[in-house]
Formats: sequence, C-alpha cells, structure tokens
Amino acid sequence: MSTNKKKKKKAQLPFRINIVFFIIFLLFSVLILQLGVVQILNGEDFQKEIERTIKDTTKIPVPRGKFYDRNHNIIVDNEPVYSITYTPPKGIQAEDRLKVAEELANYITMVPEGEDAEEYFDRSLTERNLKEYWYLKNQEEADERVSTEEASELNNAEVYNLTLNRITEEEISDFTLQEKEVIAIKKELDKAFSLTPHTVKNEGVTAEEYAQVSENLSELPGINATTDWNRTYPYDETLKSLLGGITSQEEGIPAESEDYYLTRGYSRNDRVGKSGLEQYYESLLKGRKEQIQYTTTKNGTVIGAETVVEGESGKDLVLSIDMELQEAVDEILREELKNNVSGNPHLEDMLAIVLDPNTGELLAVSGQHYDRDSSEFSNVAFKNLYDAHMLGSTIKGATVLSGLQSGVISPGQVFYDQQFYGGGTLFRSWTTGIGAVDDINALKRSSNVYMFYIALRMGGDYRYPFPSRSTLAIDNESKFEAFQQFRNYFAQLGLGVETGVDYPYEATGFAGTNPQAGNLLHFAIGQYDTYTNIQQAQYISTIANGGYRVAPHFLKEVREPLPTDEKLGPIYEAKHTDVLNRIDTEHIDRIQEGFRRVFQEQGGTARSTFAGKPYNPAGKTGTAESRVYKNVNGEIVGYDTINLNLVGYAPFDNPEVAFAVIVPGLSRGHSNYPNYTIGEKILDTYFEMKKERASGKSNNNGEEVEAESSETESDDTDE
Repeated sequence: MSTNKKKKKKAQLPFRINIVFFIIFLLFSVLILQLGVVQILNGEDFQKEIERTIKDTTKIPVPRGKFYDRNHNIIVDNEPVYSITYTPPKGIQAEDRLKVAEELANYITMVPEGEDAEEYFDRSLTERNLKEYWYLKNQEEADERVSTEEASELNNAEVYNLTLNRITEEEISDFTLQEKEVIAIKKELDKAFSLTPHTVKNEGVTAEEYAQVSENLSELPGINATTDWNRTYPYDETLKSLLGGITSQEEGIPAESEDYYLTRGYSRNDRVGKSGLEQYYESLLKGRKEQIQYTTTKNGTVIGAETVVEGESGKDLVLSIDMELQEAVDEILREELKNNVSGNPHLEDMLAIVLDPNTGELLAVSGQHYDRDSSEFSNVAFKNLYDAHMLGSTIKGATVLSGLQSGVISPGQVFYDQQFYGGGTLFRSWTTGIGAVDDINALKRSSNVYMFYIALRMGGDYRYPFPSRSTLAIDNESKFEAFQQFRNYFAQLGLGVETGVDYPYEATGFAGTNPQAGNLLHFAIGQYDTYTNIQQAQYISTIANGGYRVAPHFLKEVREPLPTDEKLGPIYEAKHTDVLNRIDTEHIDRIQEGFRRVFQEQGGTARSTFAGKPYNPAGKTGTAESRVYKNVNGEIVGYDTINLNLVGYAPFDNPEVAFAVIVPGLSRGHSNYPNYTIGEKILDTYFEMKKERASGKSNNNGEEVEAESSETESDDTDE
C-alpha cells in the first residue's frame, strides 16, 4: 500500500470518531434539556402529585330523640350500651379483614350469653361464609381449581364464584369453634363501607370485652370500643304499637326507599324509623350526624382526622298523650274484654280514643286484643287508624245535619216513626212506640224512620207518610247524586275521609259500591259505609266544638336536646291546632241538644248510664249489624255479629274532652252493653284525674270537678 493511501485512511478515522462523539453530545444535550424541563417547568406539579392526599368525610350517627307524654313522663328512652365498631380504610382487602377478625376473636365472642355455640354458628353462618374463609386460608390451592381456559371466558366475579363452588362440603365441615368465631366476626367486618363505622357487636358486650378491646386497639386497625344506644320503653307495651319501631343496623335503611335516604345524608347501615311515630317524625328524631374528615394517602392510608361538624342528638318529642290516662283506658278495655268474651265467640278487640275536641290533641288511643288460645291481651291501638267498621246510629248526627244543611228538612221538622215496606224491604226502628219526633228527639230516641225520610228526600222522594208496600221512587241519577251529597256532608265532619292525623298511614273506610235506593236508606243509619275510630273521634269532636273539623294529632311540642338527661330542652316547635274545614254552624246546636238528651233525658238511649253525672255529658249510641269472616278448615265462613259503638263529650256547655268507642264482633242477642260501660269509665276516670291533679297541683288542667261513679244499666235500646 502506498504511503499516500495510508495517510488518507488515518485522516478519516478521527473524523468518524468526532461524528460519533458529536451525536452522543447531541443526545446528552437533549436528555439534559428534558431533565431541565421536568425539574424546572413541571417539577412542582409532579411533586404535588407525589404528595397528593385525599380528603373524605364520614358521618357518625347520634342517639335518636326521645318521646315524652304531655306531663313530661318519658315514654321512649335511649339506653347506652357498649359497642365494638369497625371503620375500614379505603382499599381494604379481604385478607386484611381476616387478619383483623382473627385478632379480634381473641377478645370478644359473637355467641349470645346462654346460647350453645354450635347452634348459634349453624344458624348464623352460611355455606358461603365458610367457603370464603377456606378460600382465604387456601388461596393458591383454590385458584388452581379453575383452569386458565375457563378463566379466560369469565370475569373476575364469575371466576371467584366458580372457585367457591368447587370447594367441597367436606373441606368446610371440620372448622373449630374458634375458627367459626373468626368467620362470624369477618362476616360483620365485610358489611362495613370504607371510612364508615359499622357495628360489629353492640348486644351483650361485657365490660371485660370492652376493656380488652380498648387496651389492644393498636393491634386492631379500624376497630374501636365505643358506646351505642338501644331504645327502651319505660311503659312496656303501652302505646308501643303506635310509637312504632326502628330498623336494626343490619337492616339499615329500607331498600325500597334507598334513594330517598341516601340523598338526605344517610348511610346504608343507619337505623331509621320503620313504622309508627318513629317513621313519621324521622326527620326530627334522627338528629345531626357528627362529620369527621379523614385525610388519606393515594393508597388509602389514613394520616389525619378532623371533626368538621359536631354531632347533635335528635329532637325530643312531647306527645299530647297522657300516659296515666292511657294506661287507665287500656285497663278499662281489658276488663271489659275479659267480662264479655264468654258468650261472644267472635269478640276479639275493643277500641277507644280520648281527645281534646277543641285542639285535636289525642289524650289516649287504646286498642286491646284478646287471644283466646293463650288467654292473653295484646296492644293493638293502631287498629283505631287501620280498621274500618260500620258505626250504626252514632252517625245519625251527621244524617240529621245533612238533612238540615241540604234543606230537605227544616229545624223542628216532625215525622211519625212508623215502619213501612219499600220495594219489598221492611224499614223500621228497633225501638217501638217512638211516635212523632222532631230532629232533636229523633236523635234522642235514635229513630231509624226519621233518618229514612231524610234519605228519601235526599233522593227526591218526598212522600209522607210513605205509602207502605210501595216502590222507592228514587231514579238512578237521583240515587248517585244523593249518595254523593250525603258523603260530601259526612266528609265535612270527618267521616269517610282522611282525618289528617300525624301518622304514616290511616284507612279511610269502605264506600259501598251498590247504590241501590234501599242502600241509601241504610247509609243514613250507619249500615252501609264503614269508618275508622279515628274518623268517629274527629266527627264527635266537630259536633262538640261547634263545627270546626280539626286534625287529630299525637305531637304536642318539639324540644331541643340537652347534653344531660335532667330535664327537657327549650321548645323548638309547638304543634298548633290545624282546622281542616268549618261546617255551617246554623244548625249544629240542634245536633248538640239531641246528643245531650241521649245521655241525660228520659227516653235517651244512654240516659240510665249517664244521667246525673256531674260533668254534664252528651253523646250518641250506635249498634250496627255486621258479619265476621273466618277461615274454618280452609273454608271462609261468615258469622252474624253486632258492633256496639259510642261517642260522647263533656261538659256539654264547654267541652274539654271527647271520646269514641268501637266494640266489634259481639253476638246478636247480646245482653250487655260494654260500649256504655267503657264510655262511662273513660269520662269518670278523666274527671277524677283532673280533680286529683288540681288538688295536688301536680298538673293543673282546670277547675275541680266532682266525679261520681254510676251503675251502668243495660236495658237501654238503640236502633
């Protein structure tokens, strides 16, 4: 090779190396530039991302408000109890909960005191609970039971379920009691939502369990030993069927109302009112939850907690109920049931309501049921709002008032009470010898015939005296109009419509659907449509107070909660009288006078029971033929029975108390009148209590009134 060629080759080598170095230099320059961009321009943002935390707020339930009666006796209280809770952090895994359960099982037992452990676990643990535990303890072996090919065609949940299905019964059949204890605890832990306290155990937590858990919280992540509350009832079953109940934490909010509760700040495991007054006044009783803001890292680790809203117990409710009177009325009904079940095989219930006719305040709402198999009584006060019955003659005040208001009769209108046949049906009064009566004395003597003439005229048939064995001259159009007109007048008094009572549900009764002319006449004496006792109570109150239909109500006051139980807090809200409508008062004094004569004058259907009473009572008796249907060996059998009813108020000239009584299911041909006895005892008891309280100055309800007892006679005749 020539010398020139060698020199040329040597000259090219440094040039190529320089190019390589230059390229490397460019690459490093780009890298340095990129690092500069990351550190200088975006460094702060990336650092924030690294240090980013998450803030979550959880809401801690507070004790519910309490119930008091009108005299500030506590009806429903909260009893503090030890409670073990679990608040899982975000991102918690099943394996983590199992570790907590295994540790917690060293300090508590889920088996109720006195119960056999095996029986408890057999009842409370499902096959799935056992398989899930076995899976966590043998995960590698379990996962091998689903092939890769099978798993590729399923989602994660389906793969997991298939894996559990392939765990055999034999593999889950030999768990020890200690292992079952762990499974039972884990079952509760699995129900908890992240950052939301869930009660693991709050029944039967012993002082030793509470202390041991408290001492070992550092080993039990998410577990806390705290206090919870349970509802207690100092008056036992008295009024309990109306007070209602609350859900357990396991039940939580009702599934059918989930959206309603969740949008109002509830958690799924919150206890809420599920019936009665607990449900109706849920928004007041629930209180304000304590809100704690947790600060967590991206992986869910809690690094801080702060109370952002202080919790406050629910509002306390003062009811209009007088529990002393309530207990007395309950006992009156039980005594009369006991005295009358013999010879009356279909008599099971007695119902009574006592209220202030001027304000609608319910003083006592009683219902007693007698179980013939066990010979025991139970509280069914809710039937005053739920069950509808024929009322018979108690509604005749509404019939006369309808006649006067519609103009088909005039004040003082006289009809001669004489039976007649109309369209082949006999229409008569139950009492003979009534003779000629005007509107007032028709109520006093409980004349059916007088009411029939009002119904005939409402239907356009003005013949008088009615020609016996004639057809009722009421055409189809007139029948419909007469029924509607009657029901409109009755509704103004509270019959056949909602009363407006502060309760989740009330029945309105059954309106007959066969508008025949004869049924129009039966309607006028309370033998067609059905009504509830709360409607009957509103009706007599409207008569008593001079024509104001006021809504009956349980609530009297809402009170602010106090941190101590020494006394009630200040008034948050007072319940005012709610006047739903006012009827034409031009003729109501005639109904009132008729009712006074029923109770006080010779010939009045309840005179022998109430005449001479110092509290000057008025009211109306009622008897209705009815049928009771029962399942006898798979066959529905109807039995002819009678409902005995009574309404009243006192004093006549300045009413302060009214009552309504229904005694359904008595045998026809009965000889006793328990409705009279109940009404008498209610008024006697009310005024005796008033006198005692006034003299003792423990609860001044007004002037002293001398109350005397009176023998109840059963020879009065109603319809």
